[in-house]
Amino acid sequence: MKKFILKKEAQREPAYSIDYAALLNEAQLQAVMHEGGPALVIAGAGTGKTRTLIYRVARLIEAGADPSKILLLTFTRRAAREMLDRASSVLDERCRKVRGGTFHFYCSQLLHQYHEHIGFPQNFTIIDTADAQDILQMLRAEFRFDKLKTRFPKKSTLQNIISAAINKQLSLYEVVERGYDQFLNHIERIEELASAYRQYKEQHRVMDFDDLLVRTVELLQNEEVLQLVRGRHQYVLVDEYQDTNAIQAELVRLFTPASGKVMVVGDDAQSIYRFRGADHKNIMRFPELFEGSTRITLEENYRSTGNILRVANKVLEQARDKFEKKLFTKREDGELPALVKTADTREQSRFVVQMIMNLREQELSLGDMAVLFRNGRDSFDLEIELNRRKIPFIKYGGQKFSEAAHIKDVLAHLRVIVNPDDALAWNRILTLIEGIGPKTAADLLNWLATAGNPYELAASGLVSEKFKAGLLGLSQLLIDLKKNELSPAEALAQIHAYYKPVCEKKFDDHPKRLKDLEAFEAIAVNYRDYPQLLEELALDPIEATAVDTLAGREDETPLVLSTIHSAKGLEWAHVFLIQCLDGVIPSGFSVDEPEELDEELRLLYVAVTRAQDMLYISYPILQHSNFGDVFTKPSRFLAEMGESLLEPWLLVDESELPQTQLPEASAAAPDTPLQLGDGTQAEVTEE
Repeated sequence: MKKFILKKEAQREPAYSIDYAALLNEAQLQAVMHEGGPALVIAGAGTGKTRTLIYRVARLIEAGADPSKILLLTFTRRAAREMLDRASSVLDERCRKVRGGTFHFYCSQLLHQYHEHIGFPQNFTIIDTADAQDILQMLRAEFRFDKLKTRFPKKSTLQNIISAAINKQLSLYEVVERGYDQFLNHIERIEELASAYRQYKEQHRVMDFDDLLVRTVELLQNEEVLQLVRGRHQYVLVDEYQDTNAIQAELVRLFTPASGKVMVVGDDAQSIYRFRGADHKNIMRFPELFEGSTRITLEENYRSTGNILRVANKVLEQARDKFEKKLFTKREDGELPALVKTADTREQSRFVVQMIMNLREQELSLGDMAVLFRNGRDSFDLEIELNRRKIPFIKYGGQKFSEAAHIKDVLAHLRVIVNPDDALAWNRILTLIEGIGPKTAADLLNWLATAGNPYELAASGLVSEKFKAGLLGLSQLLIDLKKNELSPAEALAQIHAYYKPVCEKKFDDHPKRLKDLEAFEAIAVNYRDYPQLLEELALDPIEATAVDTLAGREDETPLVLSTIHSAKGLEWAHVFLIQCLDGVIPSGFSVDEPEELDEELRLLYVAVTRAQDMLYISYPILQHSNFGDVFTKPSRFLAEMGESLLEPWLLVDESELPQTQLPEASAAAPDTPLQLGDGTQAEVTEE
């Protein structure tokens, strides 16, 4: 028998249409071109993390990967959409076929597809945090825990305890002992309530956000389903990996194909969501979880000046548990960040407002400035001063669109069409009817549990003259919605017409709320059916409503006020960090816990790295409290920063200066001390 040796064909490099080497720096290029097994990309603040992921997607597709077999997991659906839009503009429309979305959204898709494996119907509905709290409140009253002699946790606290136990994978006892020890005497009742809450969700075919993750982990314990799901993924990409909790880290492991082609991108120094269950250790443990992984570090910053980065690097030096990195930039050094000591909170507010006015006179838009703080309450005094000066501002962290009462009222009508077992939604729409209180609603809910057609409410035998017209009106609306094949926008128009008189009676500000509903109808045009509308609004709520959005001056972008947590991922030319005090940053509750203290340090790092051109850090030396005036100290994290990093600014009241020292020029004139609007002068001191 003759043998013929087949020569090994030389591996041809794909012919790329994009010149990746010309568009990316060395570290970014390494991440984009990475082949083989797992990779951990440590992306420092402002180092082009999103750009790297976008070009990674494009490069994989150019190299022959099936776009539908690339899974891109992000923490907001908006982030996924924007990445894929940009990837499409860089390459072509194939990028839109990538599976992109949040952990919760992707898990929801899997659970609907494989629902029979978890004992849920395909039409289960998703409840948001407010709905979960309402269910807990109902159960709390049912068990009469609200009548106890000693204080029992409120619905929001109960929801936080149950969610923390799931996300941190702790027992309820451990969560209560560590964070709510005043309720330890009620631990058995809390456990009983948590069990009843689980049973309620199963009985009424609803899942909360935590269930989406936990149930997916349970689903993937089925080896057959696991292999089917893994078979859908050729590559797995995860954004903001430092913000994952223990369950999400396990999901990444379960989603990863046998080839090990998973790349996670994140910054250990920006892990600041421990209070939500995020675990900083996930990103630190990645090399152990995925053996043989490659680590790539992005350090070239494209956002901030050199002097701002020197402060950021000094902050990072103090961290205990970290991946080593040192941010650098090709930008100019710029001005030294300012360290502004003020007499009290009032003077701090005056300084910030007058500095903002001065910058605006220099033609810097309000939208290019932001004021950051540790807690929402830290800006109260500043808000008063901004209102007094009629400076428009927006404060991040407001109510979500789908959490507003009038929107939840309208959505509840669609929820009972999609899932007739959704007792919470039924209770909401029934109690909107004048004359129906909790007792009658409970009687109707009992009837609904066994009703052949739940929408024929007149058949309940519970119709009273007090609410007969209202109940029959609701019944007719629901029958029409169920019978007619209406689009979501058409259905909302019908519900809007029915709900309008209810809204007018229920809310003093009903004109604004009715405008919201008109806008909602326009938004609904983008959804194909009721389940999609309900699910996407629950998982990716629209940010604000007309009710709580105050318009600023026409054509003027408002100033941003934000907690540091809400500012992550954003940037502004000039950033003011106020109340930078020990006991605030770091929080007084964290100083005895090394891990928590490290997270507070990371919080300061996030705040500093939001600034592009100039950073102002301020603190009042006198703080008002319930116990009188208290002398304060600046944050301990600033202690090692000398004047070569932070330039001290001294505030001098204009009225205290001799007339000869007052500047003749305007505030914006060069080479003069900063002249501020109501009699305060800021000078840089060499002390």
